[in-house]
Amino acid sequence: MSDPRNPLQHNPTHHTATIRIDREDAMTDADLTHIYFLLDRSGSMQSIKSDTEGGFAAFLEEQRKAPGRCRVTLAQFDDTYEVVYADRDVRDVPPLVLAPRNTTALLDSIGRLVTDAGRALSARPEHERPGTVVVAIMTDGMENASREWTHTAVKTLIEQQERDYQWQFLYLGADQDAIEVGHSIGVAAGNSLTYGRGAVAPALAAASSMVGELRSARRVRPAAALRGFSEQERTDSAG
Repeated sequence: MSDPRNPLQHNPTHHTATIRIDREDAMTDADLTHIYFLLDRSGSMQSIKSDTEGGFAAFLEEQRKAPGRCRVTLAQFDDTYEVVYADRDVRDVPPLVLAPRNTTALLDSIGRLVTDAGRALSARPEHERPGTVVVAIMTDGMENASREWTHTAVKTLIEQQERDYQWQFLYLGADQDAIEVGHSIGVAAGNSLTYGRGAVAPALAAASSMVGELRSARRVRPAAALRGFSEQERTDSAG
């Protein structure tokens, strides 16, 4: 049965969603970026736990140096989804403590993060909404536990947010063809990166560089997009 409190109705086999936000224009806060980071904490992340914690700390440190204001939401997932913190000033974000466990509900977690973010932003006056929204997804395993969202539904959702609201999406995947997986969920090939287990730090450094450059570019060109990972960044991240 549909939940009347939830504008994003679904069933276990076919999930579609529409997030309605007034179209972003010059009235949004061009100086403000919101980074939504979705991090895998399934059991296979144990072998790269320390590298991920350190790489994420470096990612945030670079964002603190970038021009403009930045807020961060971190969510992590295994077969459940958990918001670690939401809408925190990047200067006040606590260190990451990763506790790997269980399986990988990647699709359900992406769907949850994006729809929750859309609802939260739509509830704000337009002038308080960030001019730049970046969603970064980092995983080391393949989807194996989602029950509500399909690849097709997630792809539709991501493509909608990019097309209608100029959100930007990054996908970082280990032990997989990240470009292929990214394509299956609507993330552009240029913004998808395969990283090796010994190269978590360079992968996150590349992602941080892209986001920082986007933040700078958006101050001049509000419609600027992520530049895509360079060949050198792909080589460095291959491990």
